[in-house]
Amino acid sequence: MRVTAFFASLAILPFLATATFAQSEEAVFEQIEELHGMAEEFGEAFGQLQDAFLFEDPESFASLAAYPLEVAANGELYDLLEPEDLVENFDYLMTDETQAAIGGQDFADLIVTSEGVGFADGALWMTLICSDDGCEDAEWAIIRITN
Repeated sequence: MRVTAFFASLAILPFLATATFAQSEEAVFEQIEELHGMAEEFGEAFGQLQDAFLFEDPESFASLAAYPLEVAANGELYDLLEPEDLVENFDYLMTDETQAAIGGQDFADLIVTSEGVGFADGALWMTLICSDDGCEDAEWAIIRITN
């Protein structure tokens, strides 16, 4: 009897996991505000990021990153020191699949953790970067890309 109950609980586990990840845009916005603050500014950065892919604008994309930036691509890990490094090597460092996933990212499907906000199942991460010790001046920036 216990074994049957155990297997029955395993059978419903995927449905419970799926329900946990289903969320609304409002819920994601609230999670970002609660964990990081500046959710409205994140919304603006989200729009800029998607526009960069929509309009095929590597310069705008590169301007959203914090440098040095770690990019995992083609089985290698690259440390990009400035925006030009990303712009000049954009097609090599950003696979077509990653570009499509980020460009088509739904706000409600973002991953929100205490470390930041993940796009495309974690292919790209943004976090709030403080410009001063008191974090009075901060902005959202890309901190990691993993193709």
